[in-house]
Order: sequence, then structure tokens, then C-alpha cells
Amino acid sequence: MKKELFLMLALVGLGVGSAMAAGPKDDVFKGKLFAPNVILEHQAELDLSKAQFTAIRAAVVEVQAGVAEHEWDMREAYQSLMQELGKAPIDEERVLEYANVALLAENQVKKKQMAMLIRLKNLLTAEQVSFLETVQAK
Repeated sequence: MKKELFLMLALVGLGVGSAMAAGPKDDVFKGKLFAPNVILEHQAELDLSKAQFTAIRAAVVEVQAGVAEHEWDMREAYQSLMQELGKAPIDEERVLEYANVALLAENQVKKKQMAMLIRLKNLLTAEQVSFLETVQAK
């Protein structure tokens, strides 16, 4: 079971690797986009309006709902992939097919998350963005 989990995490990491070319500890979007938890952590300092807070909440809820379906697809594909890897001989074509399905689902999740982060930044004023850029630079 540990081997399967390790392989699944390694495969998921393949999709993240290209976005993290600068290094695994570097956040390539740091200072450019802000996670909802970062915005809400500094809600008082940002002086978020009720409208901003409501819009941020709606964007997060929307992406969570949209991501759930793709996460199920990804999980199902990885489970099928792991079953195929347990066979001897391994059907390379079938494994790559499952890997492709999983990676496509993962890509959809990342696109939805990226769209949400862009929406969140667009909800902020220039002063609020400047504050968050300063906070993240520390």
C-alpha cells in the first residue's frame, strides 16, 4: 500500500514539476496571486468590504464544487492505473491511458484554481494588492 501511495504521489508530482521549475520550495506565483487563506488571514489589515468578502467566499465555494468532480475522475484513473501496475506483464498502453486521464483531470483542477486566484486578485483594490505583495515578500 505504501508503494502504491508513493507512486500515486510521484505521478501527481509530475504535473506539478513543470510549474515549479524554479525549485520545489519556490512559489512561482508568490506576490502575484494570493490564496484565499492569505487574504482572509489579513482581512482586518486589508479592510475588506462586505461585498469583497462575499465575492471571495462565492469564488472559493464555486471552485470547490467544480474541482470535486475532477478530483473524483483523477482518483478513479489513478486507482485503475495502480491496478494495472500490479499485473504482470504491465500493459503499458493501458497504464499510459489511465495516466493521461488522471493528468487531464488534474490539469482541469489547476485551471479552476488558477481562475479563482485571478478572480480573487481582481476583487482587491490596488492598495490591498500592494499590502499582500509586501506581506508575501517577507
